[in-house]
Amino acid sequence: MRKIQISLLPRLLLITAIFALGACSSSSGSGRYASHPWKPQNEETVAQSNPDALTDAATGNAALPKPDETASSQSESLPPVKVAILLPLSGQHQKLGQSMLQAAQLALFDIGFDNFELVPKDTAGTPTGARAAAQSALQDGAKLILGPLFAESVRAAKQVTQSANINMVAFSTDWTLANGQTYLISFMPFDQVERVISYAKQSGLYNIGVLSPSDDYGNGVVSAYRSIANTIGVQTVNTARFSPNGQDLFPAVRSLSESMKSQPLDAILMPVGGAMARQVGTFLTSNDMPPSKVRRLGTGLMDDAILATDKNLNGLWFAAPDPASRRKFEYRYQSTYGEKPPRIASLAYDATALAAVLARTGLRSTGRPAFGSDSITNPNGFAGVDGIFRFRPDGISERGLAVMEYKNGRIKVIDPAPTSFRKYTY
Repeated sequence: MRKIQISLLPRLLLITAIFALGACSSSSGSGRYASHPWKPQNEETVAQSNPDALTDAATGNAALPKPDETASSQSESLPPVKVAILLPLSGQHQKLGQSMLQAAQLALFDIGFDNFELVPKDTAGTPTGARAAAQSALQDGAKLILGPLFAESVRAAKQVTQSANINMVAFSTDWTLANGQTYLISFMPFDQVERVISYAKQSGLYNIGVLSPSDDYGNGVVSAYRSIANTIGVQTVNTARFSPNGQDLFPAVRSLSESMKSQPLDAILMPVGGAMARQVGTFLTSNDMPPSKVRRLGTGLMDDAILATDKNLNGLWFAAPDPASRRKFEYRYQSTYGEKPPRIASLAYDATALAAVLARTGLRSTGRPAFGSDSITNPNGFAGVDGIFRFRPDGISERGLAVMEYKNGRIKVIDPAPTSFRKYTY
């Protein structure tokens, strides 16, 4: 594919900047998870900086430019840096890939510098295409890879990047792909579970049941739930599993209902979305577990305004990035391209902005872009359009999340997202 260099446009104002955040500890369970994919962190990865300090992602002490300093920073002379972004720019998922590329271009206009070159590569949405795209990117001199999007594409591309000792920041949600050279910036269920369960306990809900599909996502949620429940002292009333197609959903719901005969049930964690969420809500109500009696708890799959109108899901709590954090991005995207961005477009923006910041700060301090693992896994984290995030040494992303509620047919924030990676106190 033709290499495209998108230079910074001086006339554009900096709308959103990524900063490394000072912090003093993890809000997402540092050192709590005993097995993959939640490996314990080493002590030296725990952030120690003042939570109000803005620090350099590479060095931990040099302040990044604030919005009003952007114009002066644009004129600095920095060596050229190439970063490739691997997306499905043709094929079945072409529209999604193009939308993510457009989001990446916005980040480049906002935060890039004259010699920062973003090189789009087309994966065609296939593993073969992703492998070829990664090889082409490295031949072009890319020092960091952003993307690909789909799990099999990431698996194919990482064979190329790891052989070349090049780090990759990918968009897949398959956490089994993450490692010390493949970082997943996507939205993961683990910190969502921790956040909503911790908030539930703070709110007096001590007896919790789990109703989960028996698939990879459900298995990950159940494992994360058990870890946090054991840590904070939540009582698990019952864990009921059902097949992903919902064929045996009713017996699973009945088993939860039967559990209420011997012990109280305050809330049910239900990691489902879409039509399955509606069906689960209906079955719970019809089995003596209406919303007024048993609180529903969900994951990011419940970040759905349509589901909020379902009376059988009323009062549901879930954890997700605060929508206010990305409002400017969505407005900017729509005003620029004439359409609303897909939800995951913000990931392409944040990944590109992160690459530009790491490149600039590394060049200033060492003469090389700070694309090494030490810089990417800075425990202080970064602030993007979806709020604060950081990468664990095992490549899994952690996010500072808000707690949301379905209330009167709408989604409302009931507990704000944190602004630094300090532990939540419950």
